[in-house]
Amino acid sequence: MSSSRPSDHIDSRPEESGIDEPRLGLVGSLRFFWRQLTSMRTALLLLLLLAIAAVPGSLVPQVSSDPNGVIQFKAENPGITPVLEFFQVFETYSSVWFSAIYILLFVSLIGCVIPRTRHHLNALRARPPKTPARLGRLTGHTTRTVATDTETAVGEARSVLRRAGYRTERYGDSISAERGYARESGNLVFHIALLGVLVSVGLGGGFGYSGQKVIVTGSSFANVLGDYDSFNPGRFFDETRLEPYTIRLDALDVVYEEENLAAYGQPTDFTAHVTTTLRDGSQSDGDVAVNEPLSIGGTQAYLLGNGYAPVITVRDADGDVVSSEAVAFLPQDSQLTSLGIIKVPDGLDEQIGMRGFLYPTAAELDTGAYSSTHPDLRNPLLTLEVYTGDLGLDEGAAVNAYNLDVEGLTQIAGREAGADDPSAATLMLEPGETVDLPDGLGSIELESIPRFVSLDIHHDPSQVWVLISAVLALGGLITSLFIPRRRMWIRVTDAGDGSSTVEYAGLARGEDPRLTDGVAEIAERHSARFKVDA
Repeated sequence: MSSSRPSDHIDSRPEESGIDEPRLGLVGSLRFFWRQLTSMRTALLLLLLLAIAAVPGSLVPQVSSDPNGVIQFKAENPGITPVLEFFQVFETYSSVWFSAIYILLFVSLIGCVIPRTRHHLNALRARPPKTPARLGRLTGHTTRTVATDTETAVGEARSVLRRAGYRTERYGDSISAERGYARESGNLVFHIALLGVLVSVGLGGGFGYSGQKVIVTGSSFANVLGDYDSFNPGRFFDETRLEPYTIRLDALDVVYEEENLAAYGQPTDFTAHVTTTLRDGSQSDGDVAVNEPLSIGGTQAYLLGNGYAPVITVRDADGDVVSSEAVAFLPQDSQLTSLGIIKVPDGLDEQIGMRGFLYPTAAELDTGAYSSTHPDLRNPLLTLEVYTGDLGLDEGAAVNAYNLDVEGLTQIAGREAGADDPSAATLMLEPGETVDLPDGLGSIELESIPRFVSLDIHHDPSQVWVLISAVLALGGLITSLFIPRRRMWIRVTDAGDGSSTVEYAGLARGEDPRLTDGVAEIAERHSARFKVDA
């Protein structure tokens, strides 16, 4: 059987292995990549990818917001820490991969918005399309006869459509109308506002800063770089932009649940009472509570945490004060059993480091250990383990103030030392008590146990612009969802007996389940202006 294909068909030439296709080349490949990047599908995919990429930042402590939490996380998870550091998970929002998604989304949105804006502007200036020849094929088609001449019917049709918000154009004895451009306008506003959010967040992160500070009751914090416990500046941060002010912690009020036994001792409210002083010397009282930050000097001070800061005084063998300061103890449980580290590098015959546990309401267990049964100071007890040796503070390297590396140190008071020598047991102090340090090194006194608060000082110059952009994005989204895009036509035909036959029809530009009702409503409004014959 002979082939039905022509002799010059590709299958008839076995010497050729395939079809020659044009090559894209460098320019063509770049154009193809740009079209794919600037498609709406890609923009939505990148937006979803950005949301997914932000998840690690909410699961793992971030250096920018909780540096102490990062240190603690690394200490508790040494196995997975190198992997997380390699992928920059502790700095998620400034990591290379998050920044790459962010920039690609930014470029994609620009590539989507610019041509769509140009096309929309051209559409706004364009005339409504000509009336189709066969209106009967369109949605909601209906015909009515009105007792008036053609010219009057056409004029009234234009009036009715304009009152309904349509742009109109006359083509012979018909009116072509169009409305719903606000839908596309809202869509563009949404995407432009989304760009505004991205730009604002980017600039805010570059020019803003955040810092953390622990303030003990009765002490003050000054908004200068050296007074922060930790500080995370933006890329474009300038120290001279720090607005001078001070915050003094006057008191911390904590309310605990006392009636509901199932939640006994749980905190129900935290309020820090502070006194602020501005550059001009003016003072005012203020409060900082959970989810109620204090606004001052272009910054917001958020209450992150609180605890106890025992005032511990160390004296040498001659009774001279070597060290006296309030030391913030970090809470370890809901009953505020707290851990603190005291380091005394100078003034004694040897350097000493102490690891202490504070029990706000101490109760002795059957094992001889202690625990706290309530977070308030009802029976406070401080226990201290004392070590001597080189604390590593003279090497110039940064040392974690909340950690004591006991490797290479000798315990002179504590469980291990007390096991062999009862006189070297763990030191125990109540407020106002003084105990001697082992080996005649001196003494230590627990003077008082004031409260401390941990504040997060945050400056973001883009907050207002982010809010404006977010409101515009929401408004644009609502507009694009609820305003239908429609075209409507009314054609008038002379019936020859002084009346006119009128056809009505519509066409939806997208989903519009109410289009048929809309056509019927226009027909009713128009025909109601005349005496209806049929």
